[in-house]
Amino acid sequence: MSLFEHADFDQHEQVSFFHDKESGLKAIIAVHNTKLGASLGGCRMWPYASSQEALTDVLRLSSGMTYKAALAGLPQGGGKAVIIGNPRSDKTQQLMYAMGKAVDTFKGQYVIAEDSGISVQDLQFMATQSHHVAGTSAKFAYDGSPADGNPAPSTAYGVFMGLKAAVEHATGSDLNGKTVAIQGVGHVGLRLARHLKNAGANLIVADIFAEGLEIAKNELGATVVDPNDIHAVDADVFAPCAMGGAINNASLSQIKAKIIAGAANNQLATPEMDVLLKQRGITYVPDYLINAGGIIDIFHQRNDSTAEKMRAQLEQIGQTVKLILGRAQAEDLPTGQVANQIAEEKFRA
Repeated sequence: MSLFEHADFDQHEQVSFFHDKESGLKAIIAVHNTKLGASLGGCRMWPYASSQEALTDVLRLSSGMTYKAALAGLPQGGGKAVIIGNPRSDKTQQLMYAMGKAVDTFKGQYVIAEDSGISVQDLQFMATQSHHVAGTSAKFAYDGSPADGNPAPSTAYGVFMGLKAAVEHATGSDLNGKTVAIQGVGHVGLRLARHLKNAGANLIVADIFAEGLEIAKNELGATVVDPNDIHAVDADVFAPCAMGGAINNASLSQIKAKIIAGAANNQLATPEMDVLLKQRGITYVPDYLINAGGIIDIFHQRNDSTAEKMRAQLEQIGQTVKLILGRAQAEDLPTGQVANQIAEEKFRA
């Protein structure tokens, strides 16, 4: 397995592979950049087809966290972790202990948090082996509701603010009567669906699991379609909220929506998709900009802050979306390129 020649290796500071025979842990932790501060990023557990696929994911996700923190104005760097395995069948308490020990080897230069396949309880198990675990509990929630450490509510609210801003920029109107196609109605996607429904939007949803679909259909009146078709439905907005790579050579020509704004990381299969979306007249909101709510939440929980301050920074995501979309339009550039430039000015200065 080649690392330094890997297409997604981007001057990463450290990439470590971990294997624990007793628990069965197979994991990779990548620290991309700590120029602005210690790296923070979630842990994803997924049944990757190969270790090469897992490496690609962790390299892309960790670099995305650096850009995400920089655009959000947070004094921290980017890192990420992946565990190879099915979170519904392979996860054990011993596995989480082993992962906590792996995190501790970074001595605080990487702080782990929640991502797909990992729960607050999993993080609590990791925290018995390392002090460098975030999201095990919370002091407050942005909306005053009970908080348990899960940053998904803040992520969903930030995505909603960014999506709403994108619709206002592209159409000059609000979400009322607009149709949003949501790919993935898990912890974040379902919460986003509720925000959109309350704003008057019509919903089309898809997922590989039934739980979220039933709620979206029965509670929110969403139309359910096959996961293979969600990107191609007639909608004003396509919101990828599942795994990465939703915008690729196969899906690009089938997308009818004129706005792409969702919670998923690494939505573009390749960087070139940014240019191709612009050529097709599709307004793309860079994923690491719009889905920064989770790390904003964690930052405020770990520092002397309040629910009001956190909510204000979450809502700032919408203003940053308008800034970047406006600048991209004025300079006739792809939105991702503009967002990258602004972020890099901060962490590569």
